[in-house]
Amino acid sequence: MRFDLRQLGRRGGASRDEHLERTFEASAFETPGERDDAYRVVAPVHLVMDLHKDRDAYRVTGRVETQLELECGRCLDAFPVPVDSTFELRYVPAATNAGEGEREVEEDDLTTAFYKDEQLDLGELMHEQFVLALPMKPLCSDACKGLCAQCGTNLNKASCDCSPAWKDPRLAALEALLPKKEN
Repeated sequence: MRFDLRQLGRRGGASRDEHLERTFEASAFETPGERDDAYRVVAPVHLVMDLHKDRDAYRVTGRVETQLELECGRCLDAFPVPVDSTFELRYVPAATNAGEGEREVEEDDLTTAFYKDEQLDLGELMHEQFVLALPMKPLCSDACKGLCAQCGTNLNKASCDCSPAWKDPRLAALEALLPKKEN
């Protein structure tokens, strides 16, 4: 999934702008070894972007739309998350490390990406947008009850007869001070 920057402006003459619309099948994102375990792409990915050349840098603005499948952090069930992410990036040529040492990250550094061999890696661009769209704690719903700590039953789908048996060992000394209950 690469875009050759040398084809920029070939259609209409000397234009330094290009509009690109592409749709990628979800299966194109399931490359073994490169798959991200945090999500799975489950719908076609629609990418729309505009490129503008400015000397050796490129300004890229656009939008990525698809649907991801995440695993709930409480009950471990899969659930869909729609992605409609806009982006604005500046691509500059990748350079070898010039040995600058440490320096403070500036605002422009957060929107700067690199290209190599006169090609943009669209797969990396879309992966970055997917990761930025992920919630901090993926939950299938705010009311998700999660799993039983004793037997592992999904408490959203069934109930169990387990009772919480765990006691904090740090409170054992305080528990000894409580009067004993008679049965």
